[in-house]
Amino acid sequence: MKKILLVDDSALMRRVLSDIINSDKRFHIEKEAKNGLEALEILRTETFDGVVLDVNMPKMDGIELLRALASEGISARILMASTLTMDGAKVTLDALELGALDFIHKPEWSYKCKENNFDKELLDTLDAVCNAKLKSVSAVKPVTKRTIEIQTGVEQLVRKKAASITGNRLVAIAISTGGPKSLQSVIPFLPEDLNAPVVIVQHMPVGFTESLAQRMDAISRIAVSEAKEGEVLENGHVYIARGGQHLKLVKSGRGSRVHYSDEPPREGVKPSANYMYESLSDSGYDEIICVVMTGMGSDGTEGIRNLKLNKKVYCISQEKNSCIVYGMPKAADKAGITDESVELGNIAQEIILHVGVMQNGC
Repeated sequence: MKKILLVDDSALMRRVLSDIINSDKRFHIEKEAKNGLEALEILRTETFDGVVLDVNMPKMDGIELLRALASEGISARILMASTLTMDGAKVTLDALELGALDFIHKPEWSYKCKENNFDKELLDTLDAVCNAKLKSVSAVKPVTKRTIEIQTGVEQLVRKKAASITGNRLVAIAISTGGPKSLQSVIPFLPEDLNAPVVIVQHMPVGFTESLAQRMDAISRIAVSEAKEGEVLENGHVYIARGGQHLKLVKSGRGSRVHYSDEPPREGVKPSANYMYESLSDSGYDEIICVVMTGMGSDGTEGIRNLKLNKKVYCISQEKNSCIVYGMPKAADKAGITDESVELGNIAQEIILHVGVMQNGC
């Protein structure tokens, strides 16, 4: 049974969340704290399998607690649960960058915690967080020009091999729990002249993917944006699927254009990587590089398996020990669709190696 620390300033909300969590035999609320300061004192001397953390609290809020934990070198598996997380995309992304593993939108009123499958979402997400690798939970080291320069030295060796690659290719990434943090080890190290578009399905609700795209664009050489309805994919550009909608890539010449669908979730997620991969079965690409990264569940596996029946596909899965949650890559590995398992820090160079760079800026 997983030991949980619950941190929330509302006594009523603590009781409601405790009832939900304790109703599942996988978990037990071991201790509670009503603000970040109390939680910090507890975490200095005790360890838990998971921490459910509110954002907006007196004395020390959730973000301040995350900074304090990082400063003191205290590792914890943290799930953010706050009413701020739906409207406060910036706050949520800050929390993920500071070490929180995932987040869930907590209803503003306690009685609504029994609606819209909130209890199931909370328990499923908490299970993934509790089973994440503790050593992977830490504040993200900011991407700097120096870190990009070091990686660029490796990139130059890769570019020499990639220069001779011809053909029309697409990179399609599936990622979930731990994604915003892990993508910072991949996207900033892709060159602006990458000879393929990159499409990312990151499991996030409405309102978060635009902020994620803006953050990634600010630290990357390659252009990054949230994919817009109807736009045609271009080489040297990263497109993040809009949260809360399925992304379908519709054939447009030898490439694709973006189309969104409001169909029900698949396997509990929306956007779904399976949906995106399956839409590529009649695309005009010569080869599709599928990359399956950290995340709970198995989204992506079925779609890639079906895609391999119709298209030339090379599947890269993130190596187990570098995953925050080895769920989605594990599913791909077990299904036998993985062509190569790659450590997180090497994924960017493998992408470059497989799709090449544009020649003479075209």
